[in-house]
Amino acid sequence: MRLILAEDSTLLREGLVRLLADEGHEVVAALGDAVTLLAEVARHRPDVVVADIRMPPTHTDEGLRAAVEIRERFPDVGVLVLSQHVERNYAAQLLASTAERVGYLLKDRVAQVEEFLDALERIHAGGAAIDPEVVRRLLVRTTHGDPLTRLTPRERTVLEALAMGYTNTGIARKLHLSLSSVEKNLNAVFTKLDLPHTTGYNRRILAVLRYLES
Repeated sequence: MRLILAEDSTLLREGLVRLLADEGHEVVAALGDAVTLLAEVARHRPDVVVADIRMPPTHTDEGLRAAVEIRERFPDVGVLVLSQHVERNYAAQLLASTAERVGYLLKDRVAQVEEFLDALERIHAGGAAIDPEVVRRLLVRTTHGDPLTRLTPRERTVLEALAMGYTNTGIARKLHLSLSSVEKNLNAVFTKLDLPHTTGYNRRILAVLRYLES
C-alpha cells in the first residue's frame, strides 16, 4: 500500500519508513509535523496515513485534528493515529463520525510489528483497528447498574474483540470459536446492551464504542 507518515520523532519516523519498505509498502511522504499533512494527502492520495496525535507546534492535538479532517475530506484514505498514552476522549473524537478505515494504537504497539502491520491491513481493507488497551479501559465500568455486568465472560471477550476492529470471522479465528458461536454471542451482547440493530460491521463497532464512552 502507499502511505504517508506524520511523526515528529525522527528515530520512530525513519524506523517506520524502513519497516514499511521492507514489507513491500511505499511511503510517499514522511513528515515531522502536521502543518503540511493535508496538502500532502491531497497531492499523493495515499491508501493510509499514519499520524501521531501530538505534534508540533503545540504538541496538543494537531495530528488528531488533521486525521479527522482527512476522514472528512478524503473518505477513501485510511487513518491510523498513534498515541503515547490511552486518551479516551481522543479515541472517541476520531470515531465520532465513522468507524471505517480508522485506527487508534498506542506507540508501544508499533514495536509489536505483526500487530502494527495487521492494523494497517485492516484499515486498508475498510475496517477499524483499536488498541486492545484502549478497549480494556473502555470496558472497565463496574458501577451499579452498568449494562456490561449483564454479559457473560465469553460475551465480554467477544465484545472486546469486536471493539478492536475484528470481523466476525476474525473473532472466530482469534478466540478459536465457530462462526455461529460468534454470531450467537454478538446477538446476545447487543440485546443485553440495548443497542439498536444495524446492518454494517463498522457501524456496530461504532455503536459499541459510543455506548461505552457515554
